[in-house]
Amino acid sequence: MNNLHPVVHFEMPYEDADRIIEFYEKAFDWKMNRYGEDMGNYITAHTAETDENNMVKTPGTINGGFYPKRPDAPQPCVVISVDDIQNAMKKVIEAGGTVFGEPMDIPGVGLYVTFSDTEGNYASMLQPKM
Repeated sequence: MNNLHPVVHFEMPYEDADRIIEFYEKAFDWKMNRYGEDMGNYITAHTAETDENNMVKTPGTINGGFYPKRPDAPQPCVVISVDDIQNAMKKVIEAGGTVFGEPMDIPGVGLYVTFSDTEGNYASMLQPKM
């Protein structure tokens, strides 16, 4: 079992889906994929080459995504991989952080929940599907 929990994804808000897609495709050659309302109008960003399971091939690289900007949504955040999301939530709370709601199941990806640290920074945890 891995004791370190790596950053495996990033997320940032957008106001205009077409504009954000065009910017990152032009500026960095990222492959952007737009999802519909059933997936929260999320846009994935492939920043590195991936395998057939959409996992990065090169160690140390991550992919990310963009979500519609809302006043109640967190600002840019990183997503940290955890082995057991319930245990990780407990540890965040014990360390003085705040967990927002219960984990949601992202089909084909895993369990996901957002939290804030002691300084008010937002981040998320992901227990990948095995």
